Amino acid sequence: MNLQQEIEIFKKGIAELISEQELLSRLKKRREEGKPLRVKYGVDPSAPDIHLGHTISLYKLKQLQEIGHQVIFVIGDFTAQIGDPTGILKKRKRLSEKEVKENASTYCQQVFKVLDEKKTEVVFNSKWLNKMSLGDLLSLCAHSTVAQMLARADFRERFEKNIDINIMEFLYPLLQGYDSVILHTDIEIGGTDQRFNLLLARELQRDYGQEPQIVITLPLLVGTDGKQKMSKSFNNAIGINEPPREIYGKIMSLSDETASEYLRIFTPLLDWKFSFSRIDSKQKKSELAKKFVQYFYDEESAQQSAEEFERVFRERKMPKDIPSVEIPRQEIKKGKIWLVRLLQITNLAVSRSEARRLIKAGAVFVDDMRYTDVNKEIEKEKGVVKVGRRFCRYIFAQE
Repeated sequence: MNLQQEIEIFKKGIAELISEQELLSRLKKRREEGKPLRVKYGVDPSAPDIHLGHTISLYKLKQLQEIGHQVIFVIGDFTAQIGDPTGILKKRKRLSEKEVKENASTYCQQVFKVLDEKKTEVVFNSKWLNKMSLGDLLSLCAHSTVAQMLARADFRERFEKNIDINIMEFLYPLLQGYDSVILHTDIEIGGTDQRFNLLLARELQRDYGQEPQIVITLPLLVGTDGKQKMSKSFNNAIGINEPPREIYGKIMSLSDETASEYLRIFTPLLDWKFSFSRIDSKQKKSELAKKFVQYFYDEESAQQSAEEFERVFRERKMPKDIPSVEIPRQEIKKGKIWLVRLLQITNLAVSRSEARRLIKAGAVFVDDMRYTDVNKEIEKEKGVVKVGRRFCRYIFAQE
């Protein structure tokens, strides 16, 4: 493969490359040295699941592994305790060290659904950031200014609206950039929303006497709501560890416009081929859903998910395999249970606020009866609760 062919692979499916000339020069140099490029991608374990939005970068990394480059997957267990302020117009809730460790525990198993484990170096940034002295931190801070930080759109908007910005949040992009210094990164990959942080890392590397990393940004994936960036925080994510039928069903629930956007983003990264016509939106989503399930599981799971979806949502039948939950006696008051608590106990809502939102939105059914009153109490001792595409049987515990 010649250099230009290799560069075309680097450019496939990306949003921006900074810069092509630097990439060409670095490739020539590494070829002469007989070394691969060191390609960094970092994820903060702020939630336990990796979702399809993350896989855009993972698929790009996989392409680069296949042409011989070294992937460094950084688990930001230290920076997760600060929280990435990118795109956030309020202070993030701080995570404890215990929460971060719990979230990070399954990350390797998840990323190796995409990446080649033998060609991936996994590192935790607490390894070097925990060792920084106060003097080291002050020296790092000297490499940036408040004016630079306020040039970021999200920080600037919060400043103009008089919304608090912690000094700690200013440290986040510096610490992310310092990771690149420690790892001697040749290339860093991230979403378009990470552009500021990735460019700051280039400046830090220059200041520390290193060649600045080449930056590759990739498009952001909109969530299942079709509006906001995919995120567990927005309850619009598709986790790659979710059951096959959940992944399939969530893809089928996408609007035609959102499904087309997924096709535009993922097809060049995965070289997928499709057989649907341009006008058949149902077939388009079905084939897309099967591709994802097959990638993360297998062909049989993809086919079974498609058949189950048809059975439940086209033919209006119950799923074959519905989980069951026994409602503890202490939750039952005078023979009734509050609908909000029922949703939480059956794991159909993660919080009371989410349960209330789902009820108000008309998404909650008990035995085919829709309920929209958040104060509703259910007195039936057993039944089936349905929220969207998810079902759960419940039964009151007996005295």
